[in-house]
Amino acid sequence: MSIGLIFLGIIVLFIFFMVGIYNSLVTLRNRFKNAFAQIDVQLKRRYDLIPNLVETAKGYMKHERETLEAVISARNQVASAAKSAAADPSDASAMKGLLGAEGALTGAMGRLFAVMEAYPDLKANQNMMAVQEELTSTENKVSFARQAYNDAVTSYNTAREKFPNVLIATPMGFQAAELFEIEVAEEREAPKVKF
Repeated sequence: MSIGLIFLGIIVLFIFFMVGIYNSLVTLRNRFKNAFAQIDVQLKRRYDLIPNLVETAKGYMKHERETLEAVISARNQVASAAKSAAADPSDASAMKGLLGAEGALTGAMGRLFAVMEAYPDLKANQNMMAVQEELTSTENKVSFARQAYNDAVTSYNTAREKFPNVLIATPMGFQAAELFEIEVAEEREAPKVKF
């Protein structure tokens, strides 16, 4: 009878140990999802500023319609990709789609800023200067949010790969999370916002 109680005690301890691992993985997964939500807030703020930038520039840049349309198109694509990624930040394909769309937006914004350099009146416009300040502030916030997200993802991925956690993580559906990394070197730089 005492051997049975010892065996039962070992099983109970094992179950508590496994529940503890499972709960810690859930906590870490929720942290990186929350960290992505913070990125999402800042990205939405940036996406909302882009139409203001384009509207301000339109009056001055009547002959640059293609550039303005490219920025709006890229903004719409990245907003859609961000919505998919926000629905499930642990979905690797959604994160890669967001990163690709972000790269396209960065390129379109870079072309817009390059074209704007040719319009001195636009550079002196008060609305443009205000939008410039907001974009610069938002880019800084996006960078901080990305760092926090990547830190949370790294903690989560490390925990799910450790032994014995991996014995629970894989069968329970704890998939590896994607870091928010920029793959093309030119995309690593924030759009140059100077007028």
